[in-house]
Amino acid sequence: MTAPFISPADIVAATQTWLEKAVIGLNLCPFAKAPFVKEQIRYVVSQARTPEDLLKDLISELETLAEANPEQIETTLLIHPAVLLDFLDYNDFLDVADGALEDLDLDGQIQVASFHPDYQFAGTEVDDIENYTNRSPFPMLHLLREESVDKAVLSFPDADAIYEKNMETMRTLGHEGWRRLFSTHGKK
Repeated sequence: MTAPFISPADIVAATQTWLEKAVIGLNLCPFAKAPFVKEQIRYVVSQARTPEDLLKDLISELETLAEANPEQIETTLLIHPAVLLDFLDYNDFLDVADGALEDLDLDGQIQVASFHPDYQFAGTEVDDIENYTNRSPFPMLHLLREESVDKAVLSFPDADAIYEKNMETMRTLGHEGWRRLFSTHGKK
């Protein structure tokens, strides 16, 4: 059985809804709102079906972000809905992504953050609500400029506390609150 086709536009729309409702709406990342509102996020839907093809897309996007004006492209979401659907395979690929950064001499300039529909922090159970801070509608690699991350952290008092605040937010919200966040009311 094959998965139903979802257009790249629908994938981007679902990702933007997740950003708006969860990442920004729950303030999981206090630095996300500005590039979202200023439309400085580059959304790329990879057609890759193998990790090797995804690596090619990743290299291309790393080079694009490194060369782009931050006023135009602050950050990139490389969404890959047809590859690395298994979280453990995805997690292993993060080492490949770090290797690509080093090979391109972009280590220290760009970093890769990870989001996946089945994201699981070490030491947690699969269904622990805390994992939902990094659960996205599709597997994706978030490419961030190190300089932007450093500026954001300097401007935010007690940036180290964000992780703990996010865990508390998720525990307060709970699984039912998460479901309600994405439910569509009034749809016929």
